[in-house]
Amino acid sequence: MKKNPAGRFEIPVTDMDRATMFYETVFEVKLLRNVLGTLEMAWFPQAETDSGSAGSLVLNLNNYKPSQDGILIYFTAQSGDLVNEFGKVKDAGGKILIPKRKISDEIGFMALILDTEGNRIALHSHK
Repeated sequence: MKKNPAGRFEIPVTDMDRATMFYETVFEVKLLRNVLGTLEMAWFPQAETDSGSAGSLVLNLNNYKPSQDGILIYFTAQSGDLVNEFGKVKDAGGKILIPKRKISDEIGFMALILDTEGNRIALHSHK
C-alpha cells in the first residue's frame, strides 16, 4: 500500500503574533517560532509517530499571501468532535463560514472557517 504523498503544508500569515494566538487557541497546541532567513515560521507540533502532515505558519510578505480562494486544508479535531474547536474560532478572532455539517457516514463531519489572516480552513471529525 502506498502512503499518502501529502507531506507538509504552509499557511501564509501577515501578523505572526495574531496568527499564532489564533491557531494555539483553537487547536490547544503550542507552535514553535523560528526565523529561517527571510521566513518567519511557527511550526505545528509533530511527533515521528503522528499520522498527520507537518505544517507551519509562514510570514514572508513578498512570497506568501493569505487567501480564501486557494487550497483548502482540513484540520482534524483532536478533541474528537469539531464542535469543541469550532466553538473557539470567534473568540480567537476568526469567522464562521459554514457550521458543522455531515459529509457522509464514512467520512464524518466538517466545518469551514476563516482564520485571522484571511485563510479559509476546514475542521474535520468523525463525530
